[in-house]
Amino acid sequence: MTASKENLSVQKLVVGVGLALFIIKIVAWYITSSVAILTDALESTVNVVASFIGLYSLILSAKPRDTEHPYGHGKVEFISAGIEGALIAVAGFVIIYEAIDNLRHPHEIGSLDYGILLVILAAVVNYFVGFMAVKKGEKNNSLALIASGKHLQSDTYSSIGIIVGLAIMRFTGWAWVDSVVALIFALVIIYTGLKIIRSSIAGIMDEADDELLDKLVATLNERREENWVDVHNLRIIKYGSVLHLDFHLTVPWYLNVHQAHDEVDKIDLMVKEKFGESVEMFVHTDGCLDFSCQICSKHDCQVRQAPFVKKVDWTVRNISSNNKHRLE
Repeated sequence: MTASKENLSVQKLVVGVGLALFIIKIVAWYITSSVAILTDALESTVNVVASFIGLYSLILSAKPRDTEHPYGHGKVEFISAGIEGALIAVAGFVIIYEAIDNLRHPHEIGSLDYGILLVILAAVVNYFVGFMAVKKGEKNNSLALIASGKHLQSDTYSSIGIIVGLAIMRFTGWAWVDSVVALIFALVIIYTGLKIIRSSIAGIMDEADDELLDKLVATLNERREENWVDVHNLRIIKYGSVLHLDFHLTVPWYLNVHQAHDEVDKIDLMVKEKFGESVEMFVHTDGCLDFSCQICSKHDCQVRQAPFVKKVDWTVRNISSNNKHRLE
């Protein structure tokens, strides 16, 4: 199964779970009349809307590239994630409002035992489905799926707060406790939403992914071959689940086109072993120049113009520069 199909399957599960848990929470609210549980149910409506948005974005991002979208439709995932992040943050503010209102105007709550059990059930299912969605999203580089998973997990955190509040209220009779706990977890939810918005904006703006660059540079250093004299002008752009990687590779100038392409194929295979098949790599090959000899460790070079001095360790900084490496 391709990464896109896997993402769609998981997102469909997220949609189904969101609908089922929304119904469970409405039932829990109906039998308890708890404003705290109603708040949890209201957040679940956001989950349902967000999961449908995520599903649509994954369906659209899975469409093949066309003349109008030569790099595919993956960028829609960043927009989807931004909307979900905004909805999460809004849900947090709604919870704050409801909690404060409940502090000002407390009312009687009944059938807490059944309500707590239903909310616990919803929280457990939410967390595990969210965890699975995040892991699958990280594996397939899908920000939309990660956002959906974190959305479910954030719902779990708010449910935990509500469960704690209801349990304390059940044994102490302190009606104000659930509102205070809900306020605390509302801040966690808002923080989660803002982080997702930040990630989506970074993706839309093609912000450098330092973690991804670190992994790539470490892999290149670890598997480096002597014909790879220099790598520079490296860039990584995410389009949904697809990574577009391009850079310049300096090879010995006397390699013919086929030999230079063999070196590119080696890097392509190495990158896909590390990051999966959802990588598109575009490499421009350069021939080495006289100053390259000092950093070139090729031992059987017949046209060397200067002795080898030392190998330049590739870093995110020097590998991203649009200049061939040389000794100062």
